[in-house]
Amino acid sequence: MNPMVYNFISALVACLLIILVGEWLSKLTKGWVPSVFISAVLILLGYWTIFPPTLVADAKILGIGSTTAIFLLIAHMGTLFSLKRLMDQWKTILICLAGLTGMVGLCWVLCPFFMDKSFVISGLPPLTGGIVAATMMQKAAADAGLKEAAIFAISMYCIQGFAGYPLTAICLKRESKRLLKQFRAGQESAEGADAARIMAEAMALPENAKAGPLATPASWNTPFFVLLKLCLVAWFAFVIGVLTGVSGAIWALIFGVVFCRLGFLESDILSKTGSKDFLFLTLIMFVYSGLSDCTPELLFGLIGPMLIMIVIGLVGMAILGCIVGRILKVSPYLGFANCLTALYGFPFDAIMTERICHEESENKAEFDFLMSRLFPSMIVGGFVTVTITSVVLAGIFVKLL
Repeated sequence: MNPMVYNFISALVACLLIILVGEWLSKLTKGWVPSVFISAVLILLGYWTIFPPTLVADAKILGIGSTTAIFLLIAHMGTLFSLKRLMDQWKTILICLAGLTGMVGLCWVLCPFFMDKSFVISGLPPLTGGIVAATMMQKAAADAGLKEAAIFAISMYCIQGFAGYPLTAICLKRESKRLLKQFRAGQESAEGADAARIMAEAMALPENAKAGPLATPASWNTPFFVLLKLCLVAWFAFVIGVLTGVSGAIWALIFGVVFCRLGFLESDILSKTGSKDFLFLTLIMFVYSGLSDCTPELLFGLIGPMLIMIVIGLVGMAILGCIVGRILKVSPYLGFANCLTALYGFPFDAIMTERICHEESENKAEFDFLMSRLFPSMIVGGFVTVTITSVVLAGIFVKLL
């Protein structure tokens, strides 16, 4: 191929265009068709037609996405951890953990009757979480020479939202109608409810321990120095992972939380360096690079196992999540909706909840009331499932491959 036309920079341009077109088309559907699904379809069609299978490697970002980006982004996720916010929603946490336990447990027992065990291992963490869990499982499966399992992990990540969105919408609408019936009958009060304040508090970043023992002077904290601190924490996590035999990704999440509390790392730290979006790009393109081995025949052969795992997983999630919700006196509609955030996470949990509260309410008082009852738990649900639990689960499951 003519190097004037195709080279490392034009390959990077193609990668960016794929991501952007996915975002644009997703916005046209108001988020109901996930951007990751659209981008995956585009690059898959590209691999089958005009793209070389080495597109991501040619863009020189493959190595970053498969190694450095994973550890830096997981440690960054730890700096988003607000203990106060989680403690306020302890019932949501227990219900989500129960739901994910039900999903994993039932899939572990039943899915091997319908598919290879490697599919179960590689597919479950992406089903319970987001891009980081999918990347970890895709890489582990590829390193183990399990090409089909690696593609299964990617595919599961790309399509899980199709099950999560409509089911969540149904649950939130049912819960909204139940709450509004009580509100209009005077059985519930909206005193102190304000949607803007509730949204701000629910999505607020944790406070830094600026006076913590490891806090660095503000004058030192240039983007490069902040990035250096994050790299040191990620390096520490990797070393401890090697020494303990526990996945370094799990340690990266733990150390992100700990060092943020000690003041060494800033909350939402990668936003301070201006590198977060680029690292996410390398991560997601590394995932998509695994689709270069996917043929039409292989893809169609994976559809059945994917649907079976999603159905079995959702049944297990609903059963155990609703049982624990009933014990904690939480509506089964809200409890199941909280669990379902595992299938899409932030910001879709926020967008969907706000939209449904708008649709179901007739005035600002009703909107504020619904937001006060639904929004905080949905945000915490997404954080617990996608940000925390799926990373821990992936860290365990990579050892099984």
